[in-house]
Amino acid sequence: MSSISKRIQSLSESQTIAMSQRSRELKSQGKDIINLSVGQPDFHTPDHIKEAAIQAIHDNYTSYPPVPGYQDLREAVAEKLKKENHLDYSWQQIVISAGAKHSLANAILSTVDKDDEVIVPAPYWVSYVEQVKLAEAKSTVIQTSIENKFKITPDQLRNAITSKTKALILCSPSNPTGTIYTKEELAEIASVIKESNQKIFIISDEIYEYINFLGEHQSIAQFEEIKDQVIIVNGVSKGYAMTGWRIGYIAAPLEVTKAVAKLQGQVTSGAASISQRAALKAITSGKEFTEEMVKAFIRRRDLVIDRLDQINGIKKYTPNGAFYLFPDVSYYFGKSSGQRQINNDSDLCFYLLEEANVALVPGSAFGSPDNIRISYAASDEELNEALGRMKHYLDKLD
Repeated sequence: MSSISKRIQSLSESQTIAMSQRSRELKSQGKDIINLSVGQPDFHTPDHIKEAAIQAIHDNYTSYPPVPGYQDLREAVAEKLKKENHLDYSWQQIVISAGAKHSLANAILSTVDKDDEVIVPAPYWVSYVEQVKLAEAKSTVIQTSIENKFKITPDQLRNAITSKTKALILCSPSNPTGTIYTKEELAEIASVIKESNQKIFIISDEIYEYINFLGEHQSIAQFEEIKDQVIIVNGVSKGYAMTGWRIGYIAAPLEVTKAVAKLQGQVTSGAASISQRAALKAITSGKEFTEEMVKAFIRRRDLVIDRLDQINGIKKYTPNGAFYLFPDVSYYFGKSSGQRQINNDSDLCFYLLEEANVALVPGSAFGSPDNIRISYAASDEELNEALGRMKHYLDKLD
């Protein structure tokens, strides 16, 4: 009998992390691996933000910070939400955590009980269903399609709600698909939640807010009739190339932020003090860096789309946000090259990793086994080379 808790045994390992680890192993063996499995911008944190962190060290921000975050950072997040998103939150309704993933876990564990149901549209980010497991709740997965741009419909949502439904997890712009819900589509989702006459929380993952190719970001919290049921999750990782700084936050009803602070106080306490000072600088400074980064991502998206058009059998959707493509590659299932048989998305990804030296992530990690995730957070040269290798080895399958 294992001495490890059943809670941990029930969890799956992150396939995105596993693929990155396997890529690093092969690279250390001298293989020329192009890693398109990563979920972070390939840009460095801007200098003015790094300088703010250095100044914070000199200013002796080296003691325990308040559990929910420094007040001036919480005030800056509230001001950002008001100025950019037209949402009114007090600073007491903001909690700073060690990354958006931590914020998500806090939100789920603070609102969801054993045997509750959480609606999760698929494709979903890998940690959603695993964090629901930690809460000893059940994920009700709604399958979407590439034809519908990977979006749930109001009827799908309506049919998924039961008396046990406690939350809906929504991600826009989406990881892994890059899809973005319009204001009208969010209004329809809000209407379905409202008509259910249940206290269903909407955990709105908006970490890719700034990697948006359509213009102004739309948050479901804008609809007053359900705002007191919305928990916004965001942070500085993607928009400011600050993944390693580990700063995320939630904006939520006061009862939720109090619960999250209570939980965080017993698990991690406050997020790193120096990182918080850097995040304050990021949130209160201009967006020039982010705008240039977005321009690069649009160019790279178009480059990858053009190259995929040259490969037989791939079905794709052109995303409007994040930095991923999520094509359907089921055309290759059942094909082989020599003794190598491709039965599923995982077989295909390991074939491309070990033969083409290109790291991707199987779609099954995101609840969509017909697909693979391609991150275009890489240089134009790397993307061109990677897509060339992929075409060469995919053409070998018959």
